[in-house]
Amino acid sequence: MKPRPKSEKELLERAQAIAGFSLLELATEAGVRIPKNLLKNKGWIGKLLEWHLGAISKNKAQQDFEQLGIELKSIPISYSGKPLETTSICLAPLVGVHGLKWEQSHVRNKLSRILWIPVEGDKKIPLAKRLVGSPLLWSPSKEEELKLKTDWEELMEMIALGQIKHITAQYGEALQLRPKATNSRVLTNAYGTSGKLIKTLPRAFYLRTQFTDNILQSHFFT
Repeated sequence: MKPRPKSEKELLERAQAIAGFSLLELATEAGVRIPKNLLKNKGWIGKLLEWHLGAISKNKAQQDFEQLGIELKSIPISYSGKPLETTSICLAPLVGVHGLKWEQSHVRNKLSRILWIPVEGDKKIPLAKRLVGSPLLWSPSKEEELKLKTDWEELMEMIALGQIKHITAQYGEALQLRPKATNSRVLTNAYGTSGKLIKTLPRAFYLRTQFTDNILQSHFFT
């Protein structure tokens, strides 16, 4: 892995330097094999980019470049530049949430500054031939943060009231809450409507594709 960048400028320059390269070229330099597909290697592209950019944070509550306050997110895009899937941000707390404020939340910390790296994601393109796009350093505008905060507060209120099993992906204009686990046997604690602890799948916050599409459109196409 390359040494961690000492400044935001250095990080952005590294990201710009790998733009236009294929995943095969980047994997060859890193000395790693390309998987046949991403079905069982969903985080492979992110790890490859981390190697090239020098991300070393292992604390999931902190940003990938904790010393710079920047999170790294690869985003698969179509031929037309549209995001192909929602973006996972972090796990959601399901217990001990009373009194938790948006300003102190892990998800806000992750969303405060993101280095977006678009990667070709069309399944018709072999993984090895997919190209890395130009990077984007982004922080939410006041309007974007208000949307995120509003969604977060609604979702956290439902969690606090024991309504975790009633939350679906339909909730949230920008931020949604969905199950996130390697398999259905991975369970965690949450509160049910009776106020007693129950077992349920872990949940994570995701950015909707419409939200990330607006970010890309406003930066690259305006």
